[in-house]
Amino acid sequence: MLRIVLTAALLCGATAVYAQELTTAQRDACMGDYEKFCKSVTPGGGRIIACLAKQSDKLAPACKKVLAEAEKK
Repeated sequence: MLRIVLTAALLCGATAVYAQELTTAQRDACMGDYEKFCKSVTPGGGRIIACLAKQSDKLAPACKKVLAEAEKK
């Protein structure tokens, strides 16, 4: 269930920067950080991505990389 919620949230980016669809590998890269820092965030409207971005200094290297690559596109 948690994976479905995160998947839906990541696909509903709030800004044009994160409006792209993320691959399964990209979502998997941030799952641990989501559970650690953003589990209480209500999915939708890009809120989870925004939460992860606010925690960027604490994110795992793989998740940081995914968010940085998504921002470039």
